[in-house]
Amino acid sequence: MATFVLIHGAWEAGWAWDWMVPYLKDVGHEVHAPSLTGLGERSHLLTPDVNLETHIEDILGLMKWGRLENVTLVGHSYGGAVATGVADRAPERIGSLIYLDAFALKDGQSLSDLMIPERAETMRNYADENGEGWYLPPFPADFWHVTDAKEAAFLEELSTAHPYATMLQKLRLIGGLDKIAKKAYVLATGYEPSSFPKFAEEARSLGWPVEELETHHFTMLSMPAETAEVLIRHAA
Repeated sequence: MATFVLIHGAWEAGWAWDWMVPYLKDVGHEVHAPSLTGLGERSHLLTPDVNLETHIEDILGLMKWGRLENVTLVGHSYGGAVATGVADRAPERIGSLIYLDAFALKDGQSLSDLMIPERAETMRNYADENGEGWYLPPFPADFWHVTDAKEAAFLEELSTAHPYATMLQKLRLIGGLDKIAKKAYVLATGYEPSSFPKFAEEARSLGWPVEELETHHFTMLSMPAETAEVLIRHAA
């Protein structure tokens, strides 16, 4: 059975995977869905100093002290940036790397560099106007094209402010990412505008398997069983 480490996106925490995790556990997989520093139940740790490096260290620490090996590492949305940094630093612990409608950064890139330009501007203005320049309060669910009442209520109840520095810090890679042979990309195709089709196309060009789910960005909410099935297909 596989060992999954699920990395949530911005404004989310480990709770983002709650509807999907049973579909993995019920067939015997081991699942870790940690909350990154400053988010969810760790929101009391939110400071201007929390950045992408902080979150990479969160997951590296989980794998080291949890003695996790042959991990199937899954990054959703912003979590793709974290997963990239983790996989690059600890390729010996990673059996499979899966981007779930996620950012796939290269060396020297930040999340902000890869967003749709108007989205990057929205984030910058939102932080300046509503987050003292260093954090981003949660957006309403319809900003993410989530219209189902249950899904929207879940997101809006539990989402917390996100540290803006995580989107500005440029990722530094050291070559470990190339040592991971098994990679896959999962694209959500049911909404626009999306920052992610370009990453799916690049994945295809590299020969990675690419799968599509016709739903909004939060596939683990709208299609939890189908999302779990896709992840299992590409697990280590």
